[in-house]
Amino acid sequence: MLPRSDWVFAECPNPNCRLRFPFDLAQFSGKYCPKCGAELKITSKRLSQNADMPASPNPRGHRQMIGLLDNVRSALNVGAIFRSADGAGMAKLYLCGITPTPAEQEAVARTALGAEKRLAWEHANNAVEIAQSLLAAGHKLVVLEPTEDALDIFSWQIPADWQAVVLAVGNEIAGTDPGLVRVASLTLKLPMTGLKGSLNVASAFSIAAYQLQFGRSCQ
Repeated sequence: MLPRSDWVFAECPNPNCRLRFPFDLAQFSGKYCPKCGAELKITSKRLSQNADMPASPNPRGHRQMIGLLDNVRSALNVGAIFRSADGAGMAKLYLCGITPTPAEQEAVARTALGAEKRLAWEHANNAVEIAQSLLAAGHKLVVLEPTEDALDIFSWQIPADWQAVVLAVGNEIAGTDPGLVRVASLTLKLPMTGLKGSLNVASAFSIAAYQLQFGRSCQ
């Protein structure tokens, strides 16, 4: 659990600067603006929101959801996915292939901000083998990948009887292993209207996890 601490919001009175920012009193005790050197004015104080909070009840009922990270290379992305997975009520993350783990890279835990301690996780060398074992156990495998036949995640409604779902995302550059796509129960994509064809993997995972958990179901 992360310790609770006092945070101060300060404002620079210099009319040519006016920097306004928060800082943790346990980490920073300076009185002067880090940009212009003027003496800071304290505007307000609040208790840190980084401490673990009780899980919010989900009136729609949780699905059993698992995340599968297929060779995600960035520790920062993995840490962000831990936070999103915890928030979306996932039961576990499988960190597969070269995906960094909290035990290996401090940056994962630094970005996860404690979620890596609340959420079960396991490393596996082979994502396809893990997916096949989860499918055999009755899970549905949803791969987030913009393939030609992928469905728009906001147009598709998750079947009400899909109560055990695995959400898989792939490498930031190479994409998801075609072996995972072949065994998937379904392939979904996020609609893109700009120049780029996809979002950052942590952003995409977060959107998909919340849509699968809290979006509308087919009756």
